[in-house]
Amino acid sequence: MLLKGTGALSDAELIAILIGTGSRHLSAVDLAKRILQGYDDQLHELARVSVKDLTRIKGIGTAKAIAIVAALELGRRRKETDGSQKMKIGSSKEAYDIISGDVMDLSHEEFWVLLLNRANRLIRKQRVSEGGVSGTVADPKVIFNTALNHLASGIIVVHNHPSGNRTASQSDIDLTKKLHAAGKFLEIQLLDHLIICGTKYFSFADEGLL
Repeated sequence: MLLKGTGALSDAELIAILIGTGSRHLSAVDLAKRILQGYDDQLHELARVSVKDLTRIKGIGTAKAIAIVAALELGRRRKETDGSQKMKIGSSKEAYDIISGDVMDLSHEEFWVLLLNRANRLIRKQRVSEGGVSGTVADPKVIFNTALNHLASGIIVVHNHPSGNRTASQSDIDLTKKLHAAGKFLEIQLLDHLIICGTKYFSFADEGLL
């Protein structure tokens, strides 16, 4: 790494640096390869696992598992710079880029709201609710109370589907209609509803459903 830089190293080699040592029969790099193979050689999949999950891999103890999980969490947090709080959101992709790090790797559903000013610049992002694997409850009263408290002129609501299914359920559609109607009454525009599934998403606005 010192000679060629981090960009010259493979994912396995970078993980090997994190864990420091291998196991009795494997080098650190070979052990790192075994970890990645357990998650289809996808860092995105590895980022979803817990310390407990990693310790099930032979040769990975609690300390090594913690090092991996902590490094991946730092990677997520890096996306959230101070400047993101002032970003102007003009598309579903820009909204996804701001919020994806918070929900894309979760094994349970969460519901978030992005609060925007009149210029569509981000005021803040706020988690509204947290649920289980198959769903979470989003209360319109809580969503719009949050928006009113921060004098938001527009909102983008977001939730994740840990299953990877981007299809909007009937309850997703019904909630979106309810939020759209309430927003008109309160003069707080519902600009979009995103369903995030890892590195992909579904946008109600892009699909003409708002």
